[in-house]
Amino acid sequence: MKNYGFAAVLLAALFAIVAFAACNDDDDASETPGPNAISATVAAPDEVTFMAGFKPQANLPFVGAYVAQEKGFFADENLEVEIQHVATPGDNFRLLATGQVQFSTSDATALLEKWTSDPVIEVVSLALIGQTGQQGFAVLADSGIESPADWAGKIAGYKGSDVPPDYLAILEANSLERSEVEEVRVGFEPQLLTEGVVDIFPVFIANEPDTLSRLGFETIVFTAADYGAPTLGLSYVTTPEYAAENPDITARFTRAVLRGIAYADANREEAIDIVLLYAPQEDREHQRFMLDTELEMAQTGAVYENLGVGGQTLAQWQDLHDFLIEHESLPREIADLSVVFTEDFQAYDGGE
Repeated sequence: MKNYGFAAVLLAALFAIVAFAACNDDDDASETPGPNAISATVAAPDEVTFMAGFKPQANLPFVGAYVAQEKGFFADENLEVEIQHVATPGDNFRLLATGQVQFSTSDATALLEKWTSDPVIEVVSLALIGQTGQQGFAVLADSGIESPADWAGKIAGYKGSDVPPDYLAILEANSLERSEVEEVRVGFEPQLLTEGVVDIFPVFIANEPDTLSRLGFETIVFTAADYGAPTLGLSYVTTPEYAAENPDITARFTRAVLRGIAYADANREEAIDIVLLYAPQEDREHQRFMLDTELEMAQTGAVYENLGVGGQTLAQWQDLHDFLIEHESLPREIADLSVVFTEDFQAYDGGE
């Protein structure tokens, strides 16, 4: 009996030791998080949609987004970005307004037009990439037209419903009356210039001059900015409401795309490789022309010198607004231009 009693005591003691050890293991497990617990502390990425305002190509704001996606700059900002392209130009503004898209691109003039449309579509510029306007007027290099002063008696084409303010500014700077130039509405076929249908053809500076060169026709391009007009180009945009309600996401998105532009500037061939992932049908050299041209347009002027790529000021927007009002390109004035842009999210400088 004594042996059985001792064995029972010993067995009970062993059970106690095992139970104590198990309790200690449970305590350690609760105090020391494992790999799954650590990963659970990392916030899920914020999901947003960026819609480029045209087809896939090397417009600089598009390139900034493409590069940010492929080089992981969006991921570095804990963003999951879906990149889309507008099916019908202008739909991006409607989708911004309805919240289906969070970020897009806009020409500066188009942005001001949205603020004066009926109904008003409120969009705000986060970073002004094009420090000069996108449009110019091309003539054949061998046409004998050496300056706009030679436009008298010539045929000038224009796109859209009416002649643009850029064209009018060039005429005024060269003391020409509209009656001295025959104005005709044209489409987007640059062959109208090469076939002599018009003598002066409206172009996107980063596009058609290279297309014409590839067709064997060298051109001279005149821009309103050359004659002092305060033109501006493309910017990244969102709605004022989204920027106010999501300032952190907006800052992270803007930082990532501006970082993408900086990377593209320093690595242009690689940037074109990335563009062709989104636009595989496009010609590589033409895309390189577009990228080089838009980088040059982004890196010019006093605002760029002071604020870097994406910089913008109230004075710039006021000057453009007044220029458009002067040439009756806006139906009414915008009382407070501070609503159309924000300086809160510019500019990227080595990660800051």
